[in-house]
Amino acid sequence: MNPRSLFSRQEMLNMNIRTLEERGVSVEDIAEVAYAQQAKWTADVSKKDCVESVEKILSLRDTFHILQLGAEIDRLTEEKRIREPLREILHNDLGLFGIDELFGLELAGLFGTIGKTNFGDIDVNKPAIIEKLNTQGKEDENVCHTFLDDIVGAIAAAASTRVAQIANENEAKKDPRYKEIKLDFDL
Repeated sequence: MNPRSLFSRQEMLNMNIRTLEERGVSVEDIAEVAYAQQAKWTADVSKKDCVESVEKILSLRDTFHILQLGAEIDRLTEEKRIREPLREILHNDLGLFGIDELFGLELAGLFGTIGKTNFGDIDVNKPAIIEKLNTQGKEDENVCHTFLDDIVGAIAAAASTRVAQIANENEAKKDPRYKEIKLDFDL
């Protein structure tokens, strides 16, 4: 039987959740960061909305590719299966490396400039699970989260931005001039 390379959104969501859990991260951990990020700007944001948005982001093909590749690079680094000097650069999460941030920017950028701005804020301030991953990766000789902390931050940034976009869409529909147009578009 030939290996598969294409998966449904549900399959990608399930594999992404499993990969995150194997690396010590839950959907709720990411939703907590998304909630804190969006609650600064939206008074009625709910944790449930953030969980739904995280799951939506985790079901996207680009997210699947970025998360799976980043987690695999981190794992191979831990297992010392990446050659030097790259292994040491990755293991130490060298600040001048920057490719991990590119993964994050690309993922957050799926939700536009605001997604990237949210990612920048999360990347600098490292709230909650992001700080835990970053610290663990730097302090534990057997752990590498060089890519994972940025990817998790980017998922939270994208989820936060998605929550804002949905809130804006709902607000726009309250305008008396609004006319329903049927689009095959899913936020």
